[in-house]
Amino acid sequence: MSCPRIEVDLCKIRHNTQLLVKRLGLRGVGVTGVTKAVCGHPAIAQAMLDGGATALADSRISNVQRLRSTGLSGPITLIRTPMLSQADEVVQSCEASFNTEILVISALAAAAIRNGSVHGIILMVEMGDRRDGIFPEKLAEIAQQVRQMPGVTLQGIGANFACLNGRAPTAPQMAALSELANEIEREGGPSLKIVSGGGSANLPWAFGGHATGRVNDLRLGEAILLGVEPLSGDRIGGMHTDAFTLVAEVIETGAKPTPFPIALIDPTTERLLFKPAGGAPALMILALGHQDTDILGLSLPAGNVLIGATSDHFVVGTNLSPQRVGSEMKIQMNYNALMLAMSAPDIEVSLLDNLPSGPSECSKHEIGHLVPA
Repeated sequence: MSCPRIEVDLCKIRHNTQLLVKRLGLRGVGVTGVTKAVCGHPAIAQAMLDGGATALADSRISNVQRLRSTGLSGPITLIRTPMLSQADEVVQSCEASFNTEILVISALAAAAIRNGSVHGIILMVEMGDRRDGIFPEKLAEIAQQVRQMPGVTLQGIGANFACLNGRAPTAPQMAALSELANEIEREGGPSLKIVSGGGSANLPWAFGGHATGRVNDLRLGEAILLGVEPLSGDRIGGMHTDAFTLVAEVIETGAKPTPFPIALIDPTTERLLFKPAGGAPALMILALGHQDTDILGLSLPAGNVLIGATSDHFVVGTNLSPQRVGSEMKIQMNYNALMLAMSAPDIEVSLLDNLPSGPSECSKHEIGHLVPA
């Protein structure tokens, strides 16, 4: 196999999806699998669907087109407001899209008429994240305009939380989103099919005992792919956190003088992070760099520490015997590192699909708990 590469365990992705679908289903909430971090990889998307996700979503039309090119025919929603210049492509590839601009919605309506179809519109509401969204006081007016447009249909509303400001949604915010759905329906027209309450950062709210109200969908990417809650980074109980492994090759080993202290100390906790056994640290250089991924989002095996990186070199200090040249090191990634590595042209994606003997036996490692089983 070539290096660097990402090994993807599809069994673990299916398992993570199944677990979230089951637990959220008990709360009356469905799961839309978000594929943007994996660039719309068809096999990973299919693993989400096989795990029970009712639909897929992505933020880039090129990723959606990649999914369609493999024959995937299920519903896909574009979750970033469409570019005006891509209205025709969006209508041709997506059943629905999230929207904030009436000008863009008008273009989608015209494109749908040309395409002989009806495109679904989900209006995004600004609920405090200060990224994309219509202010609540304007929502009913815009919803009424959408209802009057041929070529589109108002399917629902949605909101983002913790995307820009990093703050988890509160129960009052989620209740307000439900009330906005009720308000739009009171203005006339059919009931809203979708009230999309956010993404993986909403899981603590969803499992926190609060009433879910009208919210009937969460858009989940990070929780499914990495098995963690985004804001805290905590593992979600019963889920796999190692469905993705970055593998890099060692291209040099040895000991070299270093201009900084050999013992590395965490400045916040004053905890000793790394202290080599001898005078100069044993080093390894991996064929990996800033062009490939977010170096600071990588977790090295125990006994190894990041010394530094350049565009194409990743320098690792080790307390262990250095690995030989040509050997491989397996590395875990956070969401940002995964997203960049999956889009890097020189990183191969290798699919593993070790079917379990039971529904939750993809591996036997211990997993911490955030969401109760």
